[in-house]
Amino acid sequence: MDIKLYEDKYRDDMIFMVLQAKDALGRVPALNEDLLDIKAGYFDRGDMFWLAVDENDRVVGCGGFSRIEGTNEAFIHRLFVKASEKRKGIGSALLDTIENGMYGCGITTARVHLGTPREQWFESYSFYPKHGYAEYEPRYMVKKIER
Repeated sequence: MDIKLYEDKYRDDMIFMVLQAKDALGRVPALNEDLLDIKAGYFDRGDMFWLAVDENDRVVGCGGFSRIEGTNEAFIHRLFVKASEKRKGIGSALLDTIENGMYGCGITTARVHLGTPREQWFESYSFYPKHGYAEYEPRYMVKKIER
């Protein structure tokens, strides 16, 4: 598995993976508009987005961040791992890459917004605290980025 900055050639495969990941969690597989144009939604704003790609050059995970204007903080967005590839360290590797990217851009605080109902997002509510995130209000977690 390789983690690389997003490239347009992976767009359709990434979208398909995200929809599958949502379906596997029992959620209606709808698509977030920012995933339709990563360049405009992330890179053109100075934000970043990565893909985890397997040995067959297929997308098995993704995630990125968006800065909170006027601060040294950013939100993590669209951290997904293909259902059949979970529990293999891909999510942790993506999160580490995202946090390193944030740190390299001068971001010192990472935030994540989790969905509701909580039961449909049980993996996220378990995943982020294992990586040092703490809930600061319902559906929101935060972590100081230090290296």
